[in-house]
Amino acid sequence: MNMEKKKVDVLEQMQNMTIDLNSKALLEKAEKDGVETMYKRKLGYKVQCGFGLQGVCCRNCGMGPCRISPKTPRGLCGADEHTIVGRNYARMCAGGTAAHSDHARDITHTLGLTTPGGAYQIKEPEKLKEFAEFMGIDPEDKDIYELAHEVSHVCLMEFGKPHGVSKLLARAPKVRQDIWKEYGIEPRAIDREIATVMHSTHIGCCADIDALIHMAMRCSMADGWAGSMIGTMLSDILFGTPKPVHTEANLNVLDGNNVNIILHGHEPTLSEMIVLASELPEMQDLAKEVGADGITLSGICCTGNELTMRHGIKIAGDFHQQELAIITGAVEAMIVDVQCIFPALAEVATHYHTKFITTSPKAKITGSTYMEFHEETALEDAKTIVREAILNFKNRDKSKVMVPELKSEAMVGYAEEAIVGQLNNVVNTQIDDMNTLKPLIDVLASGVIRGVVGVVGCNNARTPSNYNHLTIMKELIKNDYLVVTTGCGASAAAKNGLMLKENAPKYAGKGLATVCQLVDIPPVIHLGSCVDNSRILNICSLVANALDMDIADLPVAGCAPEWMSEKAIAIGTYVVGSGIETFLGVMPPVTGSSRAVEILCGSIRDKVGASFHVNEDPVSCAQDIMACIEAKRPHFEELYQEKVLNKRVAGELVSLY
Repeated sequence: MNMEKKKVDVLEQMQNMTIDLNSKALLEKAEKDGVETMYKRKLGYKVQCGFGLQGVCCRNCGMGPCRISPKTPRGLCGADEHTIVGRNYARMCAGGTAAHSDHARDITHTLGLTTPGGAYQIKEPEKLKEFAEFMGIDPEDKDIYELAHEVSHVCLMEFGKPHGVSKLLARAPKVRQDIWKEYGIEPRAIDREIATVMHSTHIGCCADIDALIHMAMRCSMADGWAGSMIGTMLSDILFGTPKPVHTEANLNVLDGNNVNIILHGHEPTLSEMIVLASELPEMQDLAKEVGADGITLSGICCTGNELTMRHGIKIAGDFHQQELAIITGAVEAMIVDVQCIFPALAEVATHYHTKFITTSPKAKITGSTYMEFHEETALEDAKTIVREAILNFKNRDKSKVMVPELKSEAMVGYAEEAIVGQLNNVVNTQIDDMNTLKPLIDVLASGVIRGVVGVVGCNNARTPSNYNHLTIMKELIKNDYLVVTTGCGASAAAKNGLMLKENAPKYAGKGLATVCQLVDIPPVIHLGSCVDNSRILNICSLVANALDMDIADLPVAGCAPEWMSEKAIAIGTYVVGSGIETFLGVMPPVTGSSRAVEILCGSIRDKVGASFHVNEDPVSCAQDIMACIEAKRPHFEELYQEKVLNKRVAGELVSLY
């Protein structure tokens, strides 16, 4: 009896780590199947390393590791807690910038491989021409593929050019560019900023907390205003600019008698080819030959976001559901590329028939089936991988299959152009320099919408999965704050009905619900994968430029309620550097240095116009976000009156209700 009670207690503890009902059901199945998951491993870490949580452990040389405490206030080299925390923070920013920017580098190389009739083609020639002009290339009289190759070369130079700063900075308002120049955080070549941090945090180099945070911010700016921006722009050019599309989300999207293939990771160069291969008649015929009705593709993490916003392919789940997807017993293959992939998937797959297929030399995982993917032979490689998945269907053990019941519908895929297009449904005339941003600007200025908040990021085992995301989103939208979201935050919203216009009256305040009805948008807007946070920067810049303001003047904020990765630290740092107040639901590992906390959560605002805020209670955090935006509104409304209202009559949306 005691053993049975202990098992029940363990299951209840695991199920309390998530609010997702499908996940709870599959955790029970995992226990019955004898499969260990992230949730069970978390129980083993009842007390996590206090030195690590504070960021005061240094292992940057062979004399250590050195851990700061009252008894040992300095490392062997003499580094104090401020130096050690600063170095660790800077290295997290460099790691995150490297991940996003290497993603962008691969996309840039792929652009250089495009050919007419080839595996990779130009889907958005006009966008390519516009971007070429922005990057200083004359597109006149050039073949579109010749132009693509030239743009690829120029973008690759942004990673390693010897002189100058990122060309993409010119997308920001001029006043913001001046702030960056004055503070000295204009990113130079992307790789240079990463290398500078790694060199400067080597033993015997930088030991000044202010300088370390300064270089961490400049490195992170190379992520948001260079690498990620290039990655998003070139993905649109190659694979098409996302348009609003209907999708479904959660693990119920797996089809019982289809070959189920899950794509997990981040790079669309692989996933787009898997989509193309799976749609070929020869692959569909092979699926029927092995007894399946067809092929179902679905996505996890940012690959899920990439696929759903361009193809409407369903979202199987988020970061915390990757093991649970295999535990359904219904997955023939989980195909991964890079980032956010649990090494544990190899072990989980051994309990079922699932093929766990790794494809990138950057993410080889012991125990996986390694099938390297090459852009030069993309379609053939994709066909080989899809064929492997299809042939595995005959090995499915129906007695081990349990696809949970719940799923939700969502409208996804709102790129910048889609948002402007939706607004154009309300106002079809260009007014001054505001173009079709006029309705958004008017409802912000009038207070019909109190502000816009980007709620983005990962899932973190230190919080119940999805709870912080959903609590903060619901608090914001019921108080008339429009939410935009990316990454696993977007998956949480999609799984819970927050991305449906029909649900606006249920969840949103009167003002936001009215706008959703008129503009035909949901109260939480899907902008894509984590690299697509650059879309948020771009939209903020478009609005600020239209109003002749700085980004810091706008009633906007950023929030990462469940962040966990180095990428998220880099994102948060460049969002702060862009002048956007940024709220975290999990404390970063910096509390060991009072000076680091004071800079990041306070005095950095004097330099860049924004800072971090940390509140681990999601309801209270949402209140903090709203209070921050409300404190900015009088200044914003005053600037609006000064710069805009004197020029024209405010828009009709102001008095709609």
